[in-house]
Amino acid sequence: MKSCFMQIRKNKIKHKIANGEIASAVMTPFPITAGFIDFIGQYGFDGVWIETEHGAIDFADIPDMTRAADLWGMTSIVRVNLNLPSVIYRTFDVGAQGIIMPHVNTADEARIVAESSKFYPLGNRGMFTSRQGIGVEDYTLKANDETLVIVMIEDIIAVENLDEILTVDNIDVFYLASGDLSQSMGLYDQPNHPQVLKIIDESITKIIGSGRIAGIGVTDSNVESYIEQGVSLVVTKIQPWLEKGAKNFLDHCKKRN
Repeated sequence: MKSCFMQIRKNKIKHKIANGEIASAVMTPFPITAGFIDFIGQYGFDGVWIETEHGAIDFADIPDMTRAADLWGMTSIVRVNLNLPSVIYRTFDVGAQGIIMPHVNTADEARIVAESSKFYPLGNRGMFTSRQGIGVEDYTLKANDETLVIVMIEDIIAVENLDEILTVDNIDVFYLASGDLSQSMGLYDQPNHPQVLKIIDESITKIIGSGRIAGIGVTDSNVESYIEQGVSLVVTKIQPWLEKGAKNFLDHCKKRN
């Protein structure tokens, strides 16, 4: 019986940022389900952030979550909790199109992420046909072009080492995070402190100036300014929309009390 091969799924975010376009993704502050990802797909985001660093999501949950993203052509980005090769490539194996690694503070740490995400000759990812490779002929020869690799610059030591980190190949996005950065600067829970924002702006300039791609979490009020600065990957939380909608609705209800 002759096999029927399919094309490998394109990684929407990876290709958009490579083409100089702006890519968007959505995340939630709580563990999500495949059903939620399927529901939110209708709104047109380029990708969805699946949280396993802080969220109670198991490897067994990721296949269905990433399938839901596949239905809408969204890139599934899983934030992992350990910078270990087996954790990284296992996350890809079960269906993620991209991974985001928190607290990458040195070039050596960034290199582990990059090499564990790519098959030979770019890296040393364990040879295995992942869920994204089902029905794809010669998957391991094609996968490197469709795997999205993101490292988080979220500690002041990472900022201090940023020049060296930016020399590491096969990292698609250097993602800045002001929350942990603020506490590492001794400014606990002050992500909008002027000193923190200054470091963020300087880091964006350095990333883009080196020819690499910057990403950051945004809100409705600052997304345009970050895009104007040259950020290519913008990620927004759904929580502020829920808060705003709930407050407006309940305010209408209270007017009748």
